[in-house]
Amino acid sequence: QVQLVESGGGLVQAGGSLRLSCAASGRTFSRYAMTWFRQAPGKDREFVAAISRSGGSTYYADSVKGRFTISRDNAKNTVYLQMNSLKPEDTAVYYCAAKDTYSNSYVATKSYEYDYWGQGTQVTVSS
Repeated sequence: QVQLVESGGGLVQAGGSLRLSCAASGRTFSRYAMTWFRQAPGKDREFVAAISRSGGSTYYADSVKGRFTISRDNAKNTVYLQMNSLKPEDTAVYYCAAKDTYSNSYVATKSYEYDYWGQGTQVTVSS
């Protein structure tokens, strides 16, 4: 089992940047594909970005492509989400999640595919 703790959320003006972190503890971090999802008030949880366990494959939602970057440091057991050019519609609670996989290139975009979730961190973008 792995425990996930997100940090780095906050209030930022439109056009600004934030970097979210998700620290993992427990089992070997490098065995997990990782992802970021977000959920705005009154909306379903939506996929943001995913990264394979090796870090060699990434995938982004169209709404964040070119603005957000997912990365990981397996030595630090941490996955990051660098968010640039933030928009008010990016306001949401951001969650990281982990999926145990044997594949070095596997990335998943559906929430039900992930085994473990963090508690979330709030990101608020003011206009």
